[in-house]
Amino acid sequence: MKLKQLESLLGDLQQFSNPKVELEQYPTGPHIASRLLYTAENSFDDISNKVVADFGCGCGTLGAAAALLGAEQVIGIDIDSQSLEIASMNAKDLELDIDFVQCDISSLGWRGQIVDTVVMNPPFGTRKKGVDMDFLFVALKVASRAVYSLHKTSTRDYIKRTAKRDLNASSAEVLCELRFGVPQLYKFHKKKEVDIAVDLWRFVPRRSGERTINLRSAV
Repeated sequence: MKLKQLESLLGDLQQFSNPKVELEQYPTGPHIASRLLYTAENSFDDISNKVVADFGCGCGTLGAAAALLGAEQVIGIDIDSQSLEIASMNAKDLELDIDFVQCDISSLGWRGQIVDTVVMNPPFGTRKKGVDMDFLFVALKVASRAVYSLHKTSTRDYIKRTAKRDLNASSAEVLCELRFGVPQLYKFHKKKEVDIAVDLWRFVPRRSGERTINLRSAV
């Protein structure tokens, strides 16, 4: 599938109808989502025929992109039931087979590296300091091949240092810098849209381990 076709399909997905500010719910736009997954597949072969988990999946954009690019299995995980309902409808509209699990990432009961690749657009930590690193900590424990994640460019040095020193990443590479468009979703937003500089990261975990997954024991 070509990049423009992928972006077009993602652009038709439903997004948050009632976003929750405490969860930092912002839609991952089709431009960024398509490039994240397209890069993961075409530059590193980390998507097709792989088990892919979408952490904090929201409305399911990243997971849908993974499925469209031929992932063997996609698991979308989010704490918010309303978001998962939208994600499920999006998957159905695209005729995609995606498994969804309602769970707080910090309470995820997976043991070992049981997925190949994790993709995620975690909360930036504006409301809850350090939540972005909580997501990365768990992702690097359960992925055997790679973790793709978006983080504010302003945190670049901290992310790289912490991932390699404390989170067991063997490598942490910024693939590109992107502009994340934040629309006027909440009352405190004064502008129609604000662009935030974000880095697209690829992290490689140190360990390798088991691959099979039992969704019933995942929470």
